[in-house]
Amino acid sequence: MVDWALATQIARFAAGGRGAPIEADFSALVAEHERHLRDYTKLELTEPIPPPEPVDRAAWAEVNINSMARLLEPVNERLSKRFASAGPLAGPLRIVVGATVAAECGLVVGYMSQRVLGQYEVSLLDVAQKPRLLFVSPNLAKAVRELRIDRDSFLGWIVLHELTHVFQFSGVDWLREYLGGLMRDYLRTVEVRIEHGTAGGLPNFPDPAQIVQNFREGGLVALVQSREQRQIMNRIQAAMAVVEGYSEHVMDVLGERVLPAYQGLRDAMERRRRSRSYPERILQRLLGLDLKMRQYELGKRFCDAVVAEAGIEALNRVWESPEALPTLRELEHPSDWLVRVSTGEPAAA
Repeated sequence: MVDWALATQIARFAAGGRGAPIEADFSALVAEHERHLRDYTKLELTEPIPPPEPVDRAAWAEVNINSMARLLEPVNERLSKRFASAGPLAGPLRIVVGATVAAECGLVVGYMSQRVLGQYEVSLLDVAQKPRLLFVSPNLAKAVRELRIDRDSFLGWIVLHELTHVFQFSGVDWLREYLGGLMRDYLRTVEVRIEHGTAGGLPNFPDPAQIVQNFREGGLVALVQSREQRQIMNRIQAAMAVVEGYSEHVMDVLGERVLPAYQGLRDAMERRRRSRSYPERILQRLLGLDLKMRQYELGKRFCDAVVAEAGIEALNRVWESPEALPTLRELEHPSDWLVRVSTGEPAAA
């Protein structure tokens, strides 16, 4: 029902100009830092690292629209079935809502394409789909110019971050299946309701503008209503906070050890995150991106605290099993998580 071709066109338009790409040998950077990551994390790859791909903003946007289309396919099918009961209004409603949601998705992805520096693109729902290692070349070039930082060290730092994700999803045999299962469970609980009324003798269908507003106020998170859905989303958020926090921790530890001009990179990145204009901050809140950033910061604080108290070996216990992952509460109380995993107690509900 959603017009994903339209979403792609809007995303590519919203991504803006191509921008000047950065000159870098990403293959050499990946090869250089693979050894450092293996030595520190002790994670072992079970499949080759995807070849790094420098892409422009429009290409990154298209990749992510395609991923969004696959992710939302169950909801899209359910919505189509609901509209089928609209009688003679089914066709017009399907077109209007499909185009509206496509426009919103395109604008969201287009906006994000202007900020993203790199991405390990791994499908959680289709294990047959090969992962990709993407670096948004014009955004990296812009960041180096605006932050006035050492180009080679900054590129190495970003590669460390994305390559850590490769080690996580390749080296932890249950992680991809676990997150994919949570996403399937969540999407199965999403109910798209069409309320019938008698306004003027016609069925009373939801206002498409309201659907758009719900999407703006948090995307999929805005659909969370039931207790079951909240529990699933809490588990997803906790797991992703660990995945991203672990990567942030690793890139800082190894960055300080192996990059010639690491000093100041973290401060520069934090300045970049804080320097967004007021309209951009409003847009981030509408898209739920500020919530995502807070979760990643919480994940990094958790990982830093665990390593400071008990070392990387203790932190790596998060990868033993899904049950070993911290809860949202334990992310804020790392010592409680350490006690739990050391005693073998189950996580609190």
